[in-house]
Amino acid sequence: MNTLLLAWLAMLPMSIAAVWLGHHAPDSLLPVAAILLLGLGKGWLIVGRFMELSHGPRLWQSLLLGWPLVVTGVILALHASH
Repeated sequence: MNTLLLAWLAMLPMSIAAVWLGHHAPDSLLPVAAILLLGLGKGWLIVGRFMELSHGPRLWQSLLLGWPLVVTGVILALHASH
């Protein structure tokens, strides 16, 4: 089966799970963390498979995978302190 199709099929349940978690417990820290981790997983699939950076320069990989990790950390820190 095509790699892009498999990546797309993996992102479908991740998206559904994130929406479900967002509707059922949007204020708790654990569901927020799970939603953000699902987003990181989807970002990893997009960068690695759809943008085909898995074999690209390490700088671009680091930037495109590091930025969502930093933003996720900031959001979790702000949510935990709220």
